[in-house]
Amino acid sequence: MNHIPLVDLKAAHAEVADEVRAGFDRILAGTAFVGGEEVAAFEREYAAFAGVDHCVGVANGTDALELALRAVGVGIGDEVVLPANTFIATAGAVARIGAVPVLADCLPDTLLLDPQAALDTVTPRTRAVVPVHLYGQCADTAALTAQLPDRVALLEDAAQSQGASRDGRQAGRGGIAATSFYPGKNLGAYGDAGAVVTDDPERAALVRALANHGGTVKYRHDVAGFNSRLDGLQAVVLRAKLTRLAEGNAARRAAAARYHDLLAGLAAAGRLVLPVTAEGNVHVWHLYVVRIDGTSAQRDAVVGKLNAGGVGAGVHYPAPVHLTEAFAGLGKVRGDFPHAEQAADRMLSLPLYPQITADQQQQVVAALTDALG
Repeated sequence: MNHIPLVDLKAAHAEVADEVRAGFDRILAGTAFVGGEEVAAFEREYAAFAGVDHCVGVANGTDALELALRAVGVGIGDEVVLPANTFIATAGAVARIGAVPVLADCLPDTLLLDPQAALDTVTPRTRAVVPVHLYGQCADTAALTAQLPDRVALLEDAAQSQGASRDGRQAGRGGIAATSFYPGKNLGAYGDAGAVVTDDPERAALVRALANHGGTVKYRHDVAGFNSRLDGLQAVVLRAKLTRLAEGNAARRAAAARYHDLLAGLAAAGRLVLPVTAEGNVHVWHLYVVRIDGTSAQRDAVVGKLNAGGVGAGVHYPAPVHLTEAFAGLGKVRGDFPHAEQAADRMLSLPLYPQITADQQQQVVAALTDALG
């Protein structure tokens, strides 16, 4: 078997190589390495794609989360509600401000944030709730906004959901969202990059100022900010890839449907739980995550066999936030978030990217069947 990567960045680059090379030549000729027209053009184009009024490009997705949190007024000692099953950056951005992450469990089928569990954690100290659009589909923000007090902001973590929608609404419309353009994302740069999207001009202006040392005019600093700016070279890459994003997302959906069909027998036999798409969601399949019937040790053994056989399987993510050493201080223990914990013990991600072929997927499923024994 030829190696089948979890994500094929070489194939993605091949599709845009000529455009990227020409764009790099423009940057090198004009020396607009930070900011400049390429960044401004990408911000306009991504805002249009996402259906929002404003996009502010920043250095990475974690900064995007922190900047958006600051823009909605989160400060030292405030509580921010987020799912227990998310990448550590969601909680890390909260902690970096000096705010307190408050965790809530996920739904057992989609693994998206459970709206009622999140609402049950809201206290007078809560300043924001951060639903994570996990694996390529949107959490139920409508259920949250319908019951959240006006003083509590909703900030969407859309790092894995570029182009996804729920009931016709993409992330950030009517509110604010942070996204990541890490290379492996559906829209990936050639290094770290991120953005904040919003329909609110005041929040957009504040994010832009905070990310540029506290101001948008040279040597005028209106607030205490820091340095988190999108590079022109990364904007070139993102512009080239953005024109192909809708087509790539459609290809991901087709590949996910093939996996559904190929894995149906294992699911019917109780060997696997297949991913579930929530009603109203247009999924963009950043990851295709299945759950095995077994322990974390058994899951790790399956992943090891797949990797040894040339299949780039992975685990997203092996530990919920409260079971990481970084956030042991939250005082939560195993058993506090049972759905997130069970998912973390059993899940594994299969190779999925726009260029994956039906033959490669058949090889992945054959290898998985053998690994399950």
